[in-house]
Parts: sequence; structure tokens; C-alpha cells
Amino acid sequence: MMVPLALLALGAVAAALAPRMLTRSDWPDREPVLALWVWQCVVVGVIMCCALAMSLSAAAAWEAVRGNIFAPAPNGVMEAYALTAYGPWAAPVAVVLACGAVWTVVMLTREVRGSRAQRKQRRADLLVRSPQLPGEESSGNRLVVLEGDRPDAWWLPGTAPQLVITTAALRRLNKRQLDAVLAHEEGHAHARHHWLLNASSALAGGFPQVPVFAAFRDQVHRLVELAADDVASRRFGRLAIALALVELNEERGVFGPCPGVAEVPRRVNRLLAPGQRFTTARRWRMTAAAALVPVVPVLVTLVPALRALG
Repeated sequence: MMVPLALLALGAVAAALAPRMLTRSDWPDREPVLALWVWQCVVVGVIMCCALAMSLSAAAAWEAVRGNIFAPAPNGVMEAYALTAYGPWAAPVAVVLACGAVWTVVMLTREVRGSRAQRKQRRADLLVRSPQLPGEESSGNRLVVLEGDRPDAWWLPGTAPQLVITTAALRRLNKRQLDAVLAHEEGHAHARHHWLLNASSALAGGFPQVPVFAAFRDQVHRLVELAADDVASRRFGRLAIALALVELNEERGVFGPCPGVAEVPRRVNRLLAPGQRFTTARRWRMTAAAALVPVVPVLVTLVPALRALG
């Protein structure tokens, strides 16, 4: 049972060490898109370790599974894994990992359904506060202006995305700041950040004891905002989106001596005093290195087969 144990050990090490390494580094704030990619690769790598260990354990425990998995394999490959020597632990390990896989699917399904229900309710509330005019039902992307004393703007994802902004925000923001806010929200929509948010929340809610999933959720919520800030700053300048953040959040007390939401001041400071970005070559190298993380479990799994064929 060496290969499944090696996979589980590899996944455990990645789940424990990756959050510490990534959260203690300062480069994710300078390269949020790259950081999101690295986080996704690490999480997929951990899941791959569990999935492959489950498959081999199930193949060792049940002959029917073994026949399906190794049916297309050349002669001698199945013998290289010594599945019959895995002992009585193969079935319990496979069942536990299978239950984890089912629970992951359940949590993802619940998160997606909950998110859709919440968006549906928010759209219904919008229709009450801002009814559609005749002929507006057939329109595509739609800007909704709401009467409100608090400056605010947000994006509702979905098949018909909507950008919502309050009249207070229109009064407080100048044209360039308003354009920067619109670009920020469009950045969320174009990058499908709600998919990442749903997936990270589902994994963290389903497996709160796994450090990498909890850290993934926390970091995704922060990094998607930084990535959207960068989208807006590239089009309209860092000062415009920084001032827009101040105008939208000043009345919420986040810039006081005891700010309730410290992330907004950090975002403003980051925009006003940006750090040195990586070179293009270094970004590509880190992107390629992160892409190899999910490949490592596959290579570990194939070691006995490669030896048998070699």
C-alpha cells in the first residue's frame, strides 16, 4: 500500500505547508492573479492526491473496481502495484476517501444552490426597488441605479449580470472614479470570481479541519478584490480607484482609529504605494511551476507502472 500512503502523505504535507508559505509571503499582494492561480493549483493537487489514493485503495479492495481501472493497462502493470498485498486497510481507506468525495460534491452543490437562491432573491428585491421599463426585459447587461443614502456599488453575477449602484455613490464619485468602480466590478464578472468564491466556501465549510481549504477561502475573498482593483487601475489609474474606495467606504468607519474592516485601508494603501511587480519571465516561471503541482500526484501514482514498462 505504498503508493496510496505516499499520496496521502504528499497531500497532507501540501495541505499543511502551502497555507503557511503563501500567507507569510508578501508577493501575493503584488501579484493577486498569480496568487489565485497558485492557490487553485495547490488545492487541486491536494484533491488529486486523495482521489488517486481512493482509486488505488478501491482497486486493491474490490476486484470489480480493479478490473475497470486496469482494463486498458498493458500486461504486468497491475502486478507492479501489488494490490493483493495492501492488506485489510485498503477497503476502509477507500470508503473514507469516497465519503470525503461525496461530501465535497454535496457541499459544492449546496453552495451553488445557495448562491443562486441568494442572487435570485436579490434580483427580486431589485425589481421591487427598481422596476423594469417596457422593453427592458430583452436587454443584456444592465446598470441598475437605486435610490439610497449610502454610497455603494456591487455586481450581481449570473446569466444576465447586473451592476447596481446607488444614487449616493453617483453624487459622491466623479466621472473617472465612477468608471473605475464600474471597471472593478466588471473585472469580477469577466474573471468569474463568484465561481472561485463558491468553490472555496464549499471546501472550507465541508472540511473546516483542513488548513489549506480554510486559508484558500480567506485568501480568495481578499485576492479577488485586489485583482479587480488592478483591472480598474490599469484602465483609469490607481488614484481613481483608491479615491473611489475612500468615497464608498468613508461613512462606514473603516478608516477610523478602530476600523471594523481593515482590508479596505490596506487596499487603498496598496493602490497608493504599489510594490514592485514581478517581471514577465518570473510570472511565467511561477505559473508553470504552479501548474506542475497537480501533476506530481499523477507522477507518483504512475511510478510502479513506468518501472514495469521500463
